[in-house]
Order: sequence, then C-alpha cells, then structure tokens
Amino acid sequence: MKLLKLFKIAFKAVILNKLRTLLTMLGIIIGVASVIAMLAIGEGSKESIRASITSMGSNMISIQPGADVRGGVRRSRTEMQSLTLKDYEAIKEKASLLSYVTPSVDGGGQVINGSNNWPSTIYGVNPDYLSIRVWDLQSGSMFTDADVKSAGKVAVIGKTIVDNVFLEGIDPVGQMIRFNNIPFKVIGVLEEKGENTSGLDQDDVVIAPYTTVQKRILAIDYLREIIASAVSEDEAQNAVTEVSGILRVQHKLAENEDDDFHVRSMDELISTSSSTSEMLTILLVAVASISLLIGGIGIMNIMYVSVKERTKEIGLRMAVGGKGSDILMQFLIEAILISITGGLLGVILGLGSTVFIEKFLHWPTSVSLYSIVISFAVCAVTGIFFGWYPARKASALDPITALRYE
Repeated sequence: MKLLKLFKIAFKAVILNKLRTLLTMLGIIIGVASVIAMLAIGEGSKESIRASITSMGSNMISIQPGADVRGGVRRSRTEMQSLTLKDYEAIKEKASLLSYVTPSVDGGGQVINGSNNWPSTIYGVNPDYLSIRVWDLQSGSMFTDADVKSAGKVAVIGKTIVDNVFLEGIDPVGQMIRFNNIPFKVIGVLEEKGENTSGLDQDDVVIAPYTTVQKRILAIDYLREIIASAVSEDEAQNAVTEVSGILRVQHKLAENEDDDFHVRSMDELISTSSSTSEMLTILLVAVASISLLIGGIGIMNIMYVSVKERTKEIGLRMAVGGKGSDILMQFLIEAILISITGGLLGVILGLGSTVFIEKFLHWPTSVSLYSIVISFAVCAVTGIFFGWYPARKASALDPITALRYE
C-alpha cells in the first residue's frame, strides 16, 4: 500500500512538470529509437546478404586458380592458369560429396541484336550450371551435353539482356544475337534473379557451352573457375576438404607446398559477410547508445533540480514521520517513471523509423524482439542508476535544515 501511495505522489510530481519531463525524456526517446532502428538495419542487412547468397545456391562451391591470399594482393584470374579441364574431370570422377560440377570461363563484350547492343558478360559452362545456381528457365530450354561436345553456338540469356536488345517485345527464343561478332542462337531465357550481395545484376548474363566460349570468344585452353554443388549444406565443408585433396594430388603438390588454387563454400561467404555486417551493427549501436547515456545524465540533472526545488517539502515529510527510505523510493520512482515512459515512446518511434526506412529508403530492416527488450531493460537500469544518487541525497537531508531552506 505504501508503495502504491509513493507511486501516486511520484506520478503527480511528473505530471505537474510536463514540459520539463518531456525534455528530460528526449534523450532516452532518441536513444532507444536509434538503438532499435540501428539493430533493425543490421539484422535486415544480414538477412538480405544471407538470402542473396542462398539464391546463388546454398550448396555451391567455388574453385578458383591461385592461392588464397585474403588481405593480400592477388593476381587477375586471367593471369592464373592453374585450373584445367583435367582438374574438372578428376573432380567429377573422384568427388563423392558433389552432386553437380561444371567448368566455367567468362569474358566481357557486346551483345548485339540488329541495331540494339548492350555490354554484358558471357559465361561458358555445362548444363549442370542451372542446377548448381538453383536457376530456372522462364522460357525455352537449356543447351545439352551434345552442344558442349560440338561447341554449339547456342545461348541462354538473362532478363536484362532481353530488356535491352529485344526492345520490340519479340520473343527472344529462336532469335539470333551476336556476342563480339560471334552469332548465337537464343534457345532459352532465364528467370529474373535481381542483384547479388555486391550489387551486381545477375540477370545481365549470357550463358553458352564452355567449349564455345573457350574456342570462339576467349581462345584459351584453361579454366577460370570450377563451380560445384555439395550433396547437402551439411556436407559443404567436407566437400571443400575433399575437393582440395583431389586437386593437391592432381597438381602433384608436396606436403610442404601451398595450394595453387582456393576452394570456398557459400557457408564461408555467408559467415564472412555476416561478421562484417555484425561489426558495423555493433558500431552503429554503440554510437546510438551515446544518446541513452546523455538521456541518463539528463535524468540525473533534473532529479537534482527537483530535489533542490522540493527541499522544504522533503523536510516537512520527514518532520511528520516520513522515513528516509520513503523519500528515497519517491524520487527513485520518479526517475524510473521518466525513464520507462521515455523508453515506451522510444520503442514506438524506433518501430516507426524502421517502417519509414524500409518503405521510403528501401533499406532491408528486421526488428527483433530482443532489441526491444534490451532497449527497455536499459531504460529501467538507466532510471535506477542515474536516479539513485539524487534520491539518496534527498533521503539524507536533515529535516530542520530542509525546513529552513530558502
């Protein structure tokens, strides 16, 4: 009952100074809203990265030439020729943890259809490529192993190519295009994928048999990449180890020699991207948390002012039998009320901010329950921490001195 009465007294004191209370809350409101918004942006970016990488094929494994020199200087892929068709054949024959494997070569150039042209990239692969990338066809069909063996001049194109070189709305399937003056018959159109994690348009692509691209476009006999798909996500890391072992034997590398290739799975890429995003999120939240600290200091400042203004009131309460603990609780409840009310308003503002960011700025956001709980808990702790000292000072006042205070 005593606690309820103290709560009513504290609530009345807060209501009597509406503007001052609101201004005191402002730091808490902005701090909580900032923390929620920053965490939502961080979580949204992580989910967006994961979804984008997964759309490339969650089981996908990339084998590229050259040692893995992260953080150092790596030569251009065109300068590294340590992957060959024999490596691809060895992996295809010996790897037990892979479901699909394809060689890959690529080069840039102009896609031309009549008077329309568009700069793009051509990828030379085999028919397994679409299964590895989990990519379906919108229309037409994929080229076959027979087209690969005969180095057929057939191609499957992405939505961006269709939009830029078939402006009259003609069905591309069955039409002829030229890539760097080499004619290709369009036999299929890929479903739209959108941008990847690097912001590159995945639909701006021409896919053709790797033999055709090697011989007619690039004039090379080595591979720029081997792309594979593990039998399952759980086996992806084991598949990486297995492929590395096969290639070390294939390249006759001694135990003390470094790999002249590097193998990566999507799990590794997701982990790297997520950790980078997490670091940025922590930095943003740390900056946003400064507002909470400033809000706490504001509460302490106002509580000091309140103690000074109500010194006579405190003396009178203590003179008629009020205990120091009651005075302490009264002022502490006031500080917590200000803090928690500011926290509630901050949560509302934070949720509104995430909606605004996603709708108008088109940034991915994801509000998690823990961000709201943590922000609210911090508000309560802030109220107790910064309100305790002024409340303690009020409870320690001498009644006679307080009654004489002017």
